[in-house]
Amino acid sequence: MQLPEKAAQPTMYFIGVTTGKSSIMKLFPLWVKELGLLDAILKGIDITIHAPEEDYRKTVGFIKNDPLSVGALVTTHKIDLYNAVRDIFDYLDPYAVLFGELSSISKKEGRLEGYAKDPISSGLALEAFVPSNFWREQGGEAFIMGAGGSARAMGAYLFHANQGKNVPSRMYVSNRSTPRLESMKDVMKRINPDAPIEYYHSPEPSVNDSILRKLKPYSLIVNATGLGKDRPGSPLTDNAEFPENSLVWEINYRGDLGFMYQALKQKEAKNLHVEDGWTYFIYGWTQVVAEVFHIDIQGKTFQRIEQISNQYR
Repeated sequence: MQLPEKAAQPTMYFIGVTTGKSSIMKLFPLWVKELGLLDAILKGIDITIHAPEEDYRKTVGFIKNDPLSVGALVTTHKIDLYNAVRDIFDYLDPYAVLFGELSSISKKEGRLEGYAKDPISSGLALEAFVPSNFWREQGGEAFIMGAGGSARAMGAYLFHANQGKNVPSRMYVSNRSTPRLESMKDVMKRINPDAPIEYYHSPEPSVNDSILRKLKPYSLIVNATGLGKDRPGSPLTDNAEFPENSLVWEINYRGDLGFMYQALKQKEAKNLHVEDGWTYFIYGWTQVVAEVFHIDIQGKTFQRIEQISNQYR
C-alpha cells in the first residue's frame, strides 16, 4: 500500500482493492461537473484484503491531517477499517457503531466523521426492484450469502420495525468464516430480536447449494460475498437450483459475475428476476459524495446523475 501525495486540490479517496477498475473513475469527473464541485478530484487507494491495522491507520491518519483531503468512500474494508481506526474519529454515526463498519469518511467543522451508509443505499437499491408488499403477498424467504457490511445492512433493512408485516417469512445467512456470522447475529438481535433468521457456516459452495434447495418460491437470493468482483468465482456451484419466481441479486456490477450468470442460465425456466449491482453502486456512491461534499443528491439531482451514469454502464 502506498499513500498518496499531499492533496493540491479538494480530493476524495476511494479505499478499496482494485479501485482503478471501477466505473467511478470515469463517472466522477462527470458528476463533479453536474454537481458544481469545481476542481474536486477522486483518487484510489488500493489495500489488500484483511490488511494489517497499520495500513488502515496510516490511510485514515493521512486523510485526517491533510487539509485538502476531504473524505473517502470505503468498500471491501468497511469492517476491518472500523476496527482498526475507530478511535481516530471525532464522530461516528449510530449505524457505524451498530454495524461496526465505515463506508464514508468526511470532515465537518474540523471534525473527522465516519458513517455507515449501506443501510440507506442497500434499502434504496432493494426498493428499486423488489415489488411493493412482495413479502406480505408472496410469503417468500431471503437467503444472503456473506455476512459482511452489505449483508448486515440488507438484513437491517429487511427486518426493520417500519416494515411491519412486509418481511421475509424466514432469512438464511451463510458465510465462509464464523466470526462474521456471530457478529451479524449480534447485530440482528439488536435490530429485531424476533426476526426468524438461521445462520450457516459455509466453507464450501455446496453448503449454499443445500440451503438454496430449501427456499420457497418467490424468495430473494443475494450474493454479498465479494466473489465475482475482487475475487473470481461464485458462492454456489453450477449444480445449484434457484427457486421459481424469485429475485436474484448480484450486488457486484463488475468482475466475472459468476453468480449472476448462473442465475441467468435459469432465468426463463424458473421465471427469475436477475438484478446486478449497478443501481446499488450509484446509490452507494451518491450517498457518500453527498456526505463528503455536504450537498444534497436526491430527487431530480439524483435522476440526472443516474442518467449520466447509465450512458457509461
